Amino acid sequence: MGLWSIWISGILLIAFSFYATQKLPSSIRDQIKNTQLIFPHDRSDFGTPKITIFTAPSRPFSGSVGARQVQAIRSWIGLSPNITVVLFTKDPSVVSFAGEFGSRVSVEPDIDFTFLGTPFFHSMVARSLASLSDISVIIDPETILLPDFISTLSYAHKIDHDWLLVSSSRHVSYFPFHLDEDAKHWLGEDGKQIRTKKGFLSQAWQWKHCEERMLLAWNNGDVPLHNGVLPPFLFGKELHNHWVVNEALSSDYRFVFDASWSVSNFYLNPLEHGSSPSFGGSNITNSGNRSWESVGNLHLGSMYGELSFREANYSNMVKFCMCNGQYLFVNPAETTVYPFGHRDSLSLRKEKILGSRSGKKVVDCVNGFKSLDVTRDCYVKDQLKPSISLSLPLTLETLLSGLSDKNKTIVLAVAGYSYKDMLMNWVCRLKRLLVSNFVVCALDRETYEFAVLQGLPVFKDSLAPTNISFNDCHFGTQCFQRVTKVKSRLVLQILKLGYNVLMSDVDVYWFKNPLPFLYSFGPSVLVAQSDEYNVTGPINVPRRLNSGFYFARNDGSTVAALEKVVKHAATSNLSEQPSFYDTLCGEGGSNRVGHDQCFEPETNLTVHFLDRDLFPNGAYKGLWEKNPKASCEKECFVLHNNWISGRRKKLERQVSSGLWEYDINSRMLKQLELGLLAMQKIWAVCWGNFLPVTENPKERICWDMLPFLWTGGYYSEDNPCRRA
Repeated sequence: MGLWSIWISGILLIAFSFYATQKLPSSIRDQIKNTQLIFPHDRSDFGTPKITIFTAPSRPFSGSVGARQVQAIRSWIGLSPNITVVLFTKDPSVVSFAGEFGSRVSVEPDIDFTFLGTPFFHSMVARSLASLSDISVIIDPETILLPDFISTLSYAHKIDHDWLLVSSSRHVSYFPFHLDEDAKHWLGEDGKQIRTKKGFLSQAWQWKHCEERMLLAWNNGDVPLHNGVLPPFLFGKELHNHWVVNEALSSDYRFVFDASWSVSNFYLNPLEHGSSPSFGGSNITNSGNRSWESVGNLHLGSMYGELSFREANYSNMVKFCMCNGQYLFVNPAETTVYPFGHRDSLSLRKEKILGSRSGKKVVDCVNGFKSLDVTRDCYVKDQLKPSISLSLPLTLETLLSGLSDKNKTIVLAVAGYSYKDMLMNWVCRLKRLLVSNFVVCALDRETYEFAVLQGLPVFKDSLAPTNISFNDCHFGTQCFQRVTKVKSRLVLQILKLGYNVLMSDVDVYWFKNPLPFLYSFGPSVLVAQSDEYNVTGPINVPRRLNSGFYFARNDGSTVAALEKVVKHAATSNLSEQPSFYDTLCGEGGSNRVGHDQCFEPETNLTVHFLDRDLFPNGAYKGLWEKNPKASCEKECFVLHNNWISGRRKKLERQVSSGLWEYDINSRMLKQLELGLLAMQKIWAVCWGNFLPVTENPKERICWDMLPFLWTGGYYSEDNPCRRA
């Protein structure tokens, strides 16, 4: 009977294990099956994977917040020599800090930031997906990591599947410990080394309900994190981590698991959070006044992805924890444990353990975790109905004060919703040229909210026409005539506030910053583009002053002249452009001087028409029909995409000419995708560990192809490095 009893018990255990496995959701069951459960218990068998940790410091490295960030980053690099850190920031104090660690810590300013310096999460993720390390990690800059971070990722690295690891951060109100000089050991207040995790805290570690601070880690491969496009969330401003986890679970591309109990990561949560730097003379960047950034993330979460109508149940996510000396996958929904090294499941119901002492220890351990895991059933769907409207808490005066350059000059663009993509291409180009003293006037609510979500310095013109057509507001239409009159009125308003203005339409492509050249013209001179298309002859002929690109100084003559233009345009049934010419150059050109100037006698203002070889319009020399990029790159300052009817034709012409630097789908600067990512892949495919130039044909051709590859040619089928 004893043998029969053992045999029957074995059959029942196998049957129950099979039943428990089949009861798992198919995606989780397949994912866990695909891991092959190849993990031995001896951790020494594993080499530490190469890990790159990405973050964006929220403050300069000074004060209490800076000190917490420094301590957190030092805790990361002290864990293993295989860890490198990338800091996304433009702050010089961070650059100085990074220099102390050589190649272990680098600073990268070439991602997308808002005009206030807040980094875009989707741009950070795009950069991290291009990493050459085994594992990429995105983490809050104040989060401290303990050594189990390394052991957990070392185990996860061996999973034979693409995965995404999630670990919520805990917070403490008091942390009296510091790292030694080598950042390898934690010391207490008495200077003695803290050797165990329990020795760190005498109080319980706490999780906040639906805490947004969490660690995301994934193995680098060809499988995306989720389906669809990541919206332009602002990093550290709520929701973006939950959004990614929810989309990853819904997409089912990767094995998503929660390692909150196996990765010790926490942050100090003091009563005070420190003050923020001021912008434009007013402290508008503190946490209270920047709640609009979080509101923007909530708006994006409600518009993109499945989070707004279908939210994943976090409590059902597979957990990854250590119990009784071994790592386990735990499926809390089915109360099933999958220990590494065993293909059979182990039910958490004690009566099914059949007296196994080790099994009971595992059950007790996992139940202990479950009893503490009371806030993990996190839902954020109800938060996606923000009651606050999306707007910047900044007046036009504040924007001008904070953004103008040392000469008190502002670059102004005016755009409606149908031109939002051309606006973003214009912005991308200015950012690439390091021109930051620009401001955008939105002609409608839709454009304003779009610009806010894109991190642009934008204001809404309260006097703009309300019945602007989204698709047909092009040259010659009544809509176009109404919109153009907004521009001269705004320029006059900004001049009266004490600033110079460079007015630039968003269809003007900048090859280089024209401001240093425009400053060379003295006061009482309005400098404007000529719209004359004949190659020979004067360029100041009647009504050839282009009001889509001109530079106006803040002086008495210019202000008085612009007042005349605005007054004339208000009574005209044409666009503002004829009002500019007729007022300043006289009707029929009676105030013309020479072949490229006019003189307005009442205000003593000189109008200078810019050299078309330097500032060509859209009809000059047929540049758009040739190769405008090659023709203009060396000599031109700007090229106007005018003299073409219709927004769609204008858009097609600019994109096909290669003068497009904005990725409409990803909502990012194209230079990030085709520059940094391509270069990373070039190095990996062609030169391995940064090989020097040699006579090796494979290496030689890759070096010779560098200019082609750098401009995005890596993705071309003609790329020999890609095929190599």
